[in-house]
This record gives sequence, structure tokens and C-alpha cells, in this order.
Amino acid sequence: MSLSNPPTGSADDGDRDGRDNAPLDWDQFLSAQAVPPRPAQPAVPSSATPASAAVPPAVPPASETGVPATRREARELARAGESARAGESATGQTATEQSATGAPALGGPLAGGPHEEPLPSTHSAGRASRRAAVTSYPPREKRPGRGRGAWGCLIVLVVFVALMVAGFFAIQGPLASLMGPGESNDYEGSGTGEVTVMIHEGDIGETIAQTLVDAGVTKSFDAFYDLLIAQTDEPVFAPGAYRLAEKMSAAAALDALLDPANRMEDTVVIPEGTAAAVALQDISEGTGVPLADLQAAAADYGSYGLPPEATSVEGFLFPATYTFPPGVTAHDIVKTLVDRMFQALDSAGVAPEDRYRVVVFASLVQREAGLRDDYYKVARVFQNRLDQDMLLQSDATVAYGTGNTHLVTTTDAERADANNPYNTYVHPGLPVGPISNPGDLAIDAVLHPADGPWLYFVTWNLDTGETIFSATLEEHEAAVEKWQAWMADHPEYG
Repeated sequence: MSLSNPPTGSADDGDRDGRDNAPLDWDQFLSAQAVPPRPAQPAVPSSATPASAAVPPAVPPASETGVPATRREARELARAGESARAGESATGQTATEQSATGAPALGGPLAGGPHEEPLPSTHSAGRASRRAAVTSYPPREKRPGRGRGAWGCLIVLVVFVALMVAGFFAIQGPLASLMGPGESNDYEGSGTGEVTVMIHEGDIGETIAQTLVDAGVTKSFDAFYDLLIAQTDEPVFAPGAYRLAEKMSAAAALDALLDPANRMEDTVVIPEGTAAAVALQDISEGTGVPLADLQAAAADYGSYGLPPEATSVEGFLFPATYTFPPGVTAHDIVKTLVDRMFQALDSAGVAPEDRYRVVVFASLVQREAGLRDDYYKVARVFQNRLDQDMLLQSDATVAYGTGNTHLVTTTDAERADANNPYNTYVHPGLPVGPISNPGDLAIDAVLHPADGPWLYFVTWNLDTGETIFSATLEEHEAAVEKWQAWMADHPEYG
């Protein structure tokens, strides 16, 4: 079915461009949405267009002539419609712009035609206008990066330092091999010559390591101390003087300190109950200090802080085992023993004003008691007799007064000698001074005597020290007879 009349016209028209028998494709025509062009309008003269340039008249489309349009014409019509619409849009925009600047606006189909490039669509022009509006704003200032430069510098610095350290360790080995081994901080071997090194009570590893360096025994502190702390078992160094050598290796010095043969011991043992004269002799033999020097030092008893009642150092040379360093003086030795006695008295709770009496009493108990269990009973006997104003009648005091510092036996004449100030058979109360140097046990017995009524005692067996304690004179006389019988059987004690 056709929407138009059949084609009419001459044969020439039918033969034109081969369109005689070419029916119009209405589907193609309609799908192109062709829009007939507007009627031609007279051209507006413009100074930009030469007067001689004439605009060709618009050719009416085939639909207006009554001739069916060919496919080509349909396509051209469609393009012409699109160009016309685009031209109107562009013309309107141009006219607006030129009116703002005072320039004449061009209009109509002269603004563009099928023979020119199609103008942008209204949609494209709108986007361009919006872009222009947006870009017309002044550019915003860029905010500087916060800390980016500082962080960058820090990262570069860290990387640089890491590379330097890595490079140092990388070349350290080759450099060390080229330069040879560095100087050792330790000597080699057992050293030469002889050096005396003192280790004092309380010295620790660091102290000993420094002492060895100062004495020229080891080369460095680290050589000995590092070896010391590397030991599995912690070494124990006894105080005293050690015979070492100069320039010893740390290992050799450690071995020498742990070898008892290298310890220069000046050891003195003073038994409990020893008299001062005997103690000074033992000290001289043990230390090599001349006895005359020791006796002179002891005679200067006022320089050691003794109680004002003291007339000698007797009783204040505490009995114990002592180790003295080489080169010690006689005065230092005496002072060491006296200070030790003060320490014992203080530990027992003896007040300074009671020191002399306690020492005198304890020296008496120390010389008279045999077995250790009897110390407290002997102290009770003397305390009971003092409480009853009885003479102490101690053979030990009489013997000391006669110069006998080993035995406690006396004769009748010695016991009756009133010229002996230490004779407690004649003079009441405690002896005028200590008769020995008491130890801790005798001091404690004087301070804490046993409970009992005893007034007498006698050691009847001198080999075993067995003692009989009696509360009456008759019991005591029986015990004395037992002692005399034993003495008869042991004449070596007579």
C-alpha cells in the first residue's frame, strides 16, 4: 500500500538518475526522521562576506515538486534537517555572544548548510558552556604537603646510615685480614719475677681484677674479669697475701690465686685461756715480727682504748685464729686482737663500763673450768662465794701471781703469800686483774651462771677434766682426797 500517488511525468524524468523504477523506501525514510528544511530567507549583508558572493537559492525538496524522493535524497533530507537544527542552536548562541560585544548576528541558513561541517549539538554546546563556567573560577591554591618533605629526608637518612653500617661490616673482615690481628688485651704465659697481691675480706671480682692490673700482674681489667665471669663454678678467694708474678696471663693468674701453695699465710692461733705473754710469743713465731716489738706495742696499752682500770693488755687479747699480711706492724697486730675482744663483749651485751669486771671474772672461769659443760657451774661457785663475802681461794690466781701461766696447782707457802696481789686465798674479791684471755664461752658463763648451792669444786682427773662440785666443806674435803689419790698415780703432773 502506498502513501502517495503513483509517479507522473515525462520519460526524461523517469530516466533521471535511474529512479524510474526505484520505489521510495518509506521505512528507511521514516526511520531517518528527516525534517524538511525551512523556507529560504533573504541573506543579511555582512561586512565579513563579499558582496559579489551570492548564496545559491535553496533547491526545493522532491516532496514539494511532487516527485518521489530517492534513497539518496532521503538521506540528504535527513542530514539537512539535522544540520538545520544544529545551525539554529549555534546561531542563537552566536547571536547572543555578538550582541554582548556589539557585533551583528548572523541568522538563517547562512550560518551553515549541508555543504559545511555540522555544528555541535545543543547538548554538546551546553556541556562546553558549563565547562567554561567552571574553568572561569580562579584556581585554588595547593596546600603544601604536611611533613612529606621531612619524612622523605628522614627515610633517606635512615637508608644512608643503614648502607654505611652494612658497608662497614662488609669491609671490616677484609681490612682486618689486610692489617693483621690487633693488639691483645692479655699477656701470655706464667709471667716473670715476683709480686705480692693482697686480697681483703669482702673483695669482689671487679676489685680483684683491678688489683691485679694495678700490681702489673695482668695486662687489662677485662682480660681477668671476663675470664672470671665465664667460669662455671664461681671461684672463692680466701683473704690474704698471694705470691704471683709480673705479666701473667689472666688464666695463669686465676690458677695461681686458687692454688693454696701461693698464699702467703701468716697465721697465728691463740687458744682460750692463753696469757698475754704467751700470746705475744706465739704471734712473733707466726708472723716473724720481733717479740721485742710486740712487747713494746703491748706495753703501750693506753693507745688501744682499754678500760681505765686496766694496767696491761692482759685479758683483752681475744683468743682466735688470725691471719696477718706480710709487713704488718706490731701495733696493728695488738690492736687487731683488742678490737676483736671489744666486739665479743659488745655481742654479749656487756656495757663499756662493765668490760673490765666481766673480763677479770671470765679470765678466772676460763682458767679454772675443765669441761665446757662446767663453765656455768664454776661461774656459779665464784658468784656464790662473792655473794657470801667468802674468799675465792682460786689456785689459778695464785699461780698467775707467781708467774706460772700453765698450771693451776700451788703449794701451801704460795697460797699463804700475802705479797702476791693475785692471791685470792688472802685477798678478798676478784683478783686485781685478768689472769688469762677468755673466750666467748667464759664470758657468757659469767653473765649467765648456772643455778646451784655450790661453794666448792675440784678437778680430780686432770686427763679428763672431770670436776666435783660441793655445797659443804665436808663434801669438798672428800673430793680433794680423791684428787690427791689420782695425782699420786700420775706423778708426771706433780
